[in-house]
Amino acid sequence: MPQRVAAQYDLMRITFKGTVQGVGFRPAVYRTATALGLHGRVWNSGSDVIVEVNNGDAFLSAFLFNVPPLAVIEKIERSDASLNDTNGFFIASSEDGSKEVSIPSDMALCDNCLNDLRMGRRKGYAFTSCTNCGPRFTLLSDLPYDRSSTSMKGFALCPECLSEYADPDDRRFHHQTICCPKCGPSYSLIDAHGNRIEGDPVKSFSDILSSGKIGVIKGWGGMHICCTLENLQKMRKWYGREQKPFAVMVRDLTSAKKYSDPSEAECVHLMSPQKPIVLVKKKRSDITELASPGLDNIGLFLPYTGIQHLLFDMMDNDALVMTSANLPKEPMILDDELVMRLNADAYLLHDQPIMNRADDSVIRFFREKPVFIRKSRGHVPSFIPIDLKGSVVAVGAQENLTGSVATNGRIHMTQHIGDGEGFGVIDYLDEAIRSDMRLLGCTPQAIAMDLHPNYSNRILAKDLASEYGSELIEVQHHWAHSAALMVENKVNEAVVLALDGTGHGDDGNAWGGEVLYTELDSYKRIAHMEYVPLLGSERALYDLRRLKFAIDLMNGVENTSFDEKESDILNKMMNKSVKCSSMGRLMDALSFTLGVCSIRTYDGEPAMKLEPLLARGRLISGFETERKGNIIQTSDLFSRIKDQDPADIAYSVVYNVMKELVESAIECADDNGIENIGITGGVSYNSTVYDMFSDLASDSGHGLIFHESVPNGDGGISVGQAAIALKMIQ
Repeated sequence: MPQRVAAQYDLMRITFKGTVQGVGFRPAVYRTATALGLHGRVWNSGSDVIVEVNNGDAFLSAFLFNVPPLAVIEKIERSDASLNDTNGFFIASSEDGSKEVSIPSDMALCDNCLNDLRMGRRKGYAFTSCTNCGPRFTLLSDLPYDRSSTSMKGFALCPECLSEYADPDDRRFHHQTICCPKCGPSYSLIDAHGNRIEGDPVKSFSDILSSGKIGVIKGWGGMHICCTLENLQKMRKWYGREQKPFAVMVRDLTSAKKYSDPSEAECVHLMSPQKPIVLVKKKRSDITELASPGLDNIGLFLPYTGIQHLLFDMMDNDALVMTSANLPKEPMILDDELVMRLNADAYLLHDQPIMNRADDSVIRFFREKPVFIRKSRGHVPSFIPIDLKGSVVAVGAQENLTGSVATNGRIHMTQHIGDGEGFGVIDYLDEAIRSDMRLLGCTPQAIAMDLHPNYSNRILAKDLASEYGSELIEVQHHWAHSAALMVENKVNEAVVLALDGTGHGDDGNAWGGEVLYTELDSYKRIAHMEYVPLLGSERALYDLRRLKFAIDLMNGVENTSFDEKESDILNKMMNKSVKCSSMGRLMDALSFTLGVCSIRTYDGEPAMKLEPLLARGRLISGFETERKGNIIQTSDLFSRIKDQDPADIAYSVVYNVMKELVESAIECADDNGIENIGITGGVSYNSTVYDMFSDLASDSGHGLIFHESVPNGDGGISVGQAAIALKMIQ
């Protein structure tokens, strides 16, 4: 029998797929293998991690108990391999390979790094992080995940950091963005005139905020405008946002409970490594009312970056207003010179390039289940699996924009982009989509866009289709909403309530109160709310008097909101205007009629301010409605409003309309043997609407499907568009 050559080993090649780069995966593999005395190597290959080791079974048995906390192993592939003597185990150079986004999202600083922030050689250093925490997506330019593919490539390691990087016992072993005050990025403080302020920039900035001034602070994925709570009214006037709610960053969970009553589940998310903004029930006070005027909830989040923790360390305040820094309708600012146009009192800026913007994620709970209002920092990159082959790109809707890139059986949604009408937003969408295409190695066979002919991102869709020779696919807005809901819940068909403000219907009118029988290759409109003319089109979305005027004319009721000349003009517009079948517009009209809100100053304001009324209303008689054919009558409900409790009126009107919508859905599902009924669209963020749907449909015998990982609103549209496009190219 021939002798085995001593320098040769029988090896197992193990390929790990999933979130396995940028999470300390290779160092963890190294530690496990060397502890077992094994021979071999580990390296990044594209988006995978590959291990070759001389005893694969022993290695896997030990390693799977020592997987890094941020890693997610989705698949393990094993095969035979052979390798010459490696003289132990080592981390090899990365190489190109398969392209699937496998990096984690940005994660809040871990407790160990927070300790380092307050003692030792990294004391007071805002860019402290390790393999278990810190920014990832916002500083990544390409895969494999190596320092040269991040915004840290221009910062050479000092001897101390290099020593930690090479030490297998150090938690920064092979940490690609390792740095310290000697070799890493740094902050500087700039005054309102663009001049550098000498001294400790963080301490000086905290003093500026404490003195009542307004500042801008650059973080991981962009910039925030900030001030103390005591100066929020000043900031509202300065920023020109008198009513829009602002997020508040609180020092800790104790501070959060000072301003709100979070549930146990909400506390878990506030404390999670993702540190999203969580909408929680506010404790009534002048301060909380100023933060979210007219609403029952307030958006709170805890500090997640080193600089945010350092600010609280230097201030007595337990909370700071912290909102994305952008010019009206424009994306969050990254450029240090452009941000000066905000005319703040001071700017705390750093010199680490931001590769990918990421606004704060926003989450709200319904019956202890989390729902994304905005999915971004901490929750992207992420994907929705789909059992369809092919590669497509979807550009989303118009407001609350996201894009989606679908390939290899996954739909990857971009970070939150913004309002498509804003200057620079479509460029940002283009940039985000192309970044994901590059990371995923996607060459699209089709480009999907909304049916609305005037949406600004349609130009981008057409350009992409021309550039790649891709098929261009138009997708009706509410079909896309419904498809996103189905894909998330892994169902092939459903009857869906698609409730929102407005979306272009296939009959040329504005839809928004729809019951749709939905599959990925087709849909059928089962029922819808009564059409109401939008007098002046977009103007009716902001001047709510126009909505009420149209409804009054439909009811033969005199309306005195306009003078005789204006009334005559509006009267002539009744038969010429776009007509709208929208739950969002119904709630806007109710909000105006009941004296809650007369002018919309931000997206969703009238309906959002109606929510507290709905929440405390009860069902009273007199507001029952009916279907005429497949049309749910709504206009005559307004003629029945008398001197009653506004909360009861609001609740009863919405309940009776919801009852007809749900019954239409149940009847369709029963008649066609469809198992699932669902709800989607921006109006489904309303807690009372959510509860009404749940209660009205719970005894129907059908499965109820809701959103959880895809936003209910237009932020989820691109996912549905991508799913429909994938189905169409099969």
